Amino acid sequence: MKKRTVLLKMCLLILVVGYFSGLFTTASAYAQEDILTITQNAGYQTNELYKPKASIVIEEETGQVLWADNPDLKWNPASIAKLMSVYLVFEAMAKGQFTLDTTVKATDNDQAISQIYELSNNSIVSGVDYPVRDLLYATLVQSSNVATVMLANLVTANDEARFIHMMNDKAKELGMTNSTFYNCSGAETGSFNGYYKPAGIDQNADNVTTARDLAILSYHLLKNYPDTVTYTSPTQITIMENTPYAEVLENHNYSLPGLAYGYDGADGLKTGSSPTGGFNYAATAKRDNTRLIEIVLGVGNWEDQEGELQRHAFGNAIFDRAFATYEYKQLLSKGNNTINNEEIILEQDFYGLIQKNTEPAFTLSANNLMMDNGLAEVSPTLQTPSVSFKYAKKLKALQNSVLTNTRKKKNALSTFFVNGLLIILGLLFAALSKLFKKGTNRPKKFNPLFTLGILFILTGIILSLYTVVIGPWI
Repeated sequence: MKKRTVLLKMCLLILVVGYFSGLFTTASAYAQEDILTITQNAGYQTNELYKPKASIVIEEETGQVLWADNPDLKWNPASIAKLMSVYLVFEAMAKGQFTLDTTVKATDNDQAISQIYELSNNSIVSGVDYPVRDLLYATLVQSSNVATVMLANLVTANDEARFIHMMNDKAKELGMTNSTFYNCSGAETGSFNGYYKPAGIDQNADNVTTARDLAILSYHLLKNYPDTVTYTSPTQITIMENTPYAEVLENHNYSLPGLAYGYDGADGLKTGSSPTGGFNYAATAKRDNTRLIEIVLGVGNWEDQEGELQRHAFGNAIFDRAFATYEYKQLLSKGNNTINNEEIILEQDFYGLIQKNTEPAFTLSANNLMMDNGLAEVSPTLQTPSVSFKYAKKLKALQNSVLTNTRKKKNALSTFFVNGLLIILGLLFAALSKLFKKGTNRPKKFNPLFTLGILFILTGIILSLYTVVIGPWI
């Protein structure tokens, strides 16, 4: 009895110790992945008050996610919304609507907006012609609300509401499933004192998006319009040079090299802050062949302006983590390669994202080679990187081609053949049962041949229906 009691106590002790060990292990694992701990370990002075509400890091070529913390939390991006407006401006130029040298004549409304103290702006004078190039710098370097409005009006011929609808349509097209825009600049339209008032749009609503959606937007912006970084990278620039309206613009992205939180390789993208959104940050940096994109949302609160600097500490820290862990590089060369014991010929060099100090794992599917690195794309609309190949041996190549093109057809034909054979066998057994019945004088209550025939016929019919509705079962 005593032995049993001792054993029970020992088992209970082991369970208790195991339970609390699990808790501590889980807490430790979480702490290793916690953005606050990562930032503090990187040497930045920060605390829980400034911890971001959401963040994400993706690789620019593949769109694969390297870090994510609450990436689908809905949030007010503030001036980061200007990236969507800039996307539509670049798209309009790509369609030939206007060029960087096209000028926009400032209106009385534009001048009035530029003088609203509460809004981030640059100086605009009514009647003066401002080149699109300079308005882009004003939008992305100075975060000018009036410059953004002027560009939006250029795209839609002063149809303010239409531009908002274009922003939302583009968001859906790009796969930004949790985003809704109510203004073009990140400042609610009610703060423009009536000088900017898109018809039918809620004047007091904030734009809503997520870290994931902003990463998707930034991915497509840099992929389709790589010159974007030309307008996001200057720490200081003079617009309207050699005119009476020359103006020096200062960048508030303090992670640009040379500024307070200068980060090696950083060349964009946009900051944003507001009373409801706190301090936000969309960034990109490139080192060697690897370009990363990150979004940091909800650092601190509007009352404490220290958050304007703290967002860069968090952004730099998770950039460090991602750059130290992953790299985008050439993994295979064009031409002959041996993959999974198969001799293949690649049509072009194959690049991919891989964890440092590891060997890539490849899969061959039909005529495409892919790499499995265990990372998911930021959006289901993005495809895993792949490259076309041919088998080096002619016989193998021929077999693969025939197999790829005729597999479904062969399977369907084979299935219907077997289904038909089952029905024919069933009919044969049923006929034989009749013959045997005629050859004997004693009636039988149970005829095994007839029963077997019916089973074959029913099986053939059911499998035929399955083949038509679902597909070949062989």
